[in-house]
Amino acid sequence: MSNCEISLIVKTPLGLEKILATRIEELGFKCEVKPKPQGYPGLVIVQSLSELEKFELGSKIKKEIPEAERVLVSMDCVEAKLQKIVDAAVKIAMETMSGERSFAVRTVRRGSHPYTSVDVNRAVGSGIVATLGAPVDLSCPDKIIWVEIIGNSAAIGICEGSEVWRKLTPEKAEVRRFFSKVSVIQMPYLGSKSAVRTMGVRIGRAVQMFEVGELVVGILGSPKAKELSWFIESLIEGIASRYNIQTKTYAHKPRRVEVLVQDIYQLVRDRRDEPKIVFEPEGQVFPKVADKLAEYFLSDTRRVNLLFGSREGIPKGIFRFADLVVDLCPGITLSTEYAASSALIGIAYKLEERLLREKE
Repeated sequence: MSNCEISLIVKTPLGLEKILATRIEELGFKCEVKPKPQGYPGLVIVQSLSELEKFELGSKIKKEIPEAERVLVSMDCVEAKLQKIVDAAVKIAMETMSGERSFAVRTVRRGSHPYTSVDVNRAVGSGIVATLGAPVDLSCPDKIIWVEIIGNSAAIGICEGSEVWRKLTPEKAEVRRFFSKVSVIQMPYLGSKSAVRTMGVRIGRAVQMFEVGELVVGILGSPKAKELSWFIESLIEGIASRYNIQTKTYAHKPRRVEVLVQDIYQLVRDRRDEPKIVFEPEGQVFPKVADKLAEYFLSDTRRVNLLFGSREGIPKGIFRFADLVVDLCPGITLSTEYAASSALIGIAYKLEERLLREKE
């Protein structure tokens, strides 16, 4: 592929490159469409379009082809040498940005080069700051200068920061930190080995997903040791399964949930001065108590105890010692494996609402 020929770069899930290329060709523009250029997967490049046509085709692809995950309109294409990339990027910024708009540089490099993607980001960013005085914002920029390097060619363009999907934006509040206060007290699911193991693994994965402070198996009376051991082992298996995924994919170091066992009545006595919330259908509907629930987490309370039944519900006598009894979904009895995750999702929603309100 020679230099200065890239009009569009379209990104797609692996394996859909040829399908996407065909769909682009069906839009009727006279151009060259190349899936997996130089063997690089997840890409389709479009060449030989006029300035007007590439913006028009880019818009059509966004509107009509869901296989296209990102559509980048190239405003310049230069030889993949660092200084040439910097010069082209600064020129584009001068033509399209003002000094008041924040920006970030995003580079994807494919092939062998005497520099890294970080080197490109740093050089281009420094050039734009020196020329325009625009502020850099790596988390939520107004504009993104993108550089896509494919072998000996570097395509460069600019897009709105809002065009890039991000997991965490200023309109969202980080609530994960509050779940370290949570103690999930789960009555054991007992019965056949296959049913117990299935239920235990699912509950374990659910609590590890939220990285709660601890999971307590709240026993009642004298359960059969073998059935209880199946349940505890499957909880630990589910936690380990989710934790292993988290360690590979999360930017932060995840917290592994600890599993404890205690008689549920003794637990209530032992934690008499701590907030205790029972989740059972006899309670108040969630919206009526959501603010009170959020208060427990936003206060300096060290631990908040959430109690969930199993085939047998939480004993009614414990209701008197609970700070709240909550019905998550009136008229519907939630399956055991979904109860804790449903409650935590509801709490997360209310916490985010409160945190955003406090920001205003």
